[in-house]
Amino acid sequence: MLNNEELLRQQVKEEVLAKEKTVKNDPYRLSFHLMPPAGLLNDPNGLVHWRGEYHVFYQWMPFKTGHGEKFWGHYITEDFVKWRHERLALTPSEWFDKDGCYSGSAVIVEDQLYLFYTGNVIQDNGKQEEYQCLAISEDGIHFHKQGPVLSIPDGFQIADFRDPKVWKKDGTWYMVVGGKTDKEEGKVLLFKSESLKEWDFLGPIAGSYENGLKDFGYMWECPDMFTLDGQDILIVSPQGLEADGMDFANTYQSGYFAGELNEQNAVFTHGSFKELDRGFEFYAPQTFRDEKDRRILIGWMGVPDQFEQAHPTVQNHWIHALTIPRELKWNGRQIIQEPLSELETMREAVLLHSEISIENDQNAVRGISGRPVELRVEVEELNDQFAIEFFHYVSLSYTKNDSILTLSRPHLEDKTKTEFRRVKLDNGLRSLRIFIDTSSLEIFVNDGEETFTSRIYPDTEDPDILFTSLGKTVFSVEQWRITGYQMEAIGDA
Repeated sequence: MLNNEELLRQQVKEEVLAKEKTVKNDPYRLSFHLMPPAGLLNDPNGLVHWRGEYHVFYQWMPFKTGHGEKFWGHYITEDFVKWRHERLALTPSEWFDKDGCYSGSAVIVEDQLYLFYTGNVIQDNGKQEEYQCLAISEDGIHFHKQGPVLSIPDGFQIADFRDPKVWKKDGTWYMVVGGKTDKEEGKVLLFKSESLKEWDFLGPIAGSYENGLKDFGYMWECPDMFTLDGQDILIVSPQGLEADGMDFANTYQSGYFAGELNEQNAVFTHGSFKELDRGFEFYAPQTFRDEKDRRILIGWMGVPDQFEQAHPTVQNHWIHALTIPRELKWNGRQIIQEPLSELETMREAVLLHSEISIENDQNAVRGISGRPVELRVEVEELNDQFAIEFFHYVSLSYTKNDSILTLSRPHLEDKTKTEFRRVKLDNGLRSLRIFIDTSSLEIFVNDGEETFTSRIYPDTEDPDILFTSLGKTVFSVEQWRITGYQMEAIGDA
């Protein structure tokens, strides 16, 4: 007789096979981004470099394009170009995770892989409970659940207590977890352990009404604490922030605080919050350090509760994707995001235009068109306004007199309206590096000082990329065709 886990695996396999043809034939299926085989993908989980391979787990609802009882899907690569989709890592099969194996992280312990995750439980009376759980693997494929490993502290809501991120410092293990107080205040909670199976609560290190902050969201999801070039960083996704000018334009935000963490006293002294991405779809990023000592970030190319069912891929039984991997650096003032260097191996022949001048006109540039492509634009002179229009659908424009860069696209729910996302560039517009997939756009501004990540759904047959200038703009542009990821077919669930 099949047990709960085996039954769930069989159901997932049948579901994917039933929808495989429809999903694969969707013209908006991406070329160089990780996606679900069917259903809904959200947070990246358990990012880790182990035994020469990179493991990227992800939240997966295989049965529908809405949220629900999540599984952990699993991709593996050696080079970020050739990928294989492995069997399900975690299924919602036990009393402590029966309604979802929610987000978490991975660490290596004596050459074993430890996954920490949130088990979601909904009782018969409708009450939701969340537990921080552990699963262990010797081969990185088959995981053995150990159950819950810590208790929720007093004064916090068990229905909103999730997303453990674990690291080791000076021989001691630490964990941060996102939480909500009984007073509806978002917090990041710090724990420590010697064994990884028993944890002591040290206190809240950040959140609403901590370290000089006032009301700053009712729930802080997906905390990630690490040191970057000597600077302590806390990445977090606070929920409940009101739009403030050009800031906090999405339903929920993702950003970071830079400061100094004192683990012994559970004190994180930090500066102001800075958003990591200014686009329409970016949430729940997670980072890890690889064996080359790089700090790598991957985010979810989506936002919960933000017009999710309006994405046209829903009609073809799938939704959402992960961002390309990005290397993080600290320049002394802020985080810089750069596309991982391995992605350059997907480039085909380059088209190079050394100098282009446009004045009060809109022009195409010979050879610059289509998708999937990578563009690099260097701005040498800009008198007034400069814009790039992609496929008569989405526009990126910069105005010199106020130094504001704007990304606009048709509203996903009401195509008669236009949506905008903006940022002010302190030092003007110097350069753009743009990754265009069949239905996504990732823009790195001024060598990664700002980024815009968005899904786009233009006419699939429209190849046009047009450049516009009010006043005179002199720039150079390079384009590479991108071959895309090489993906092994999904195996046994």
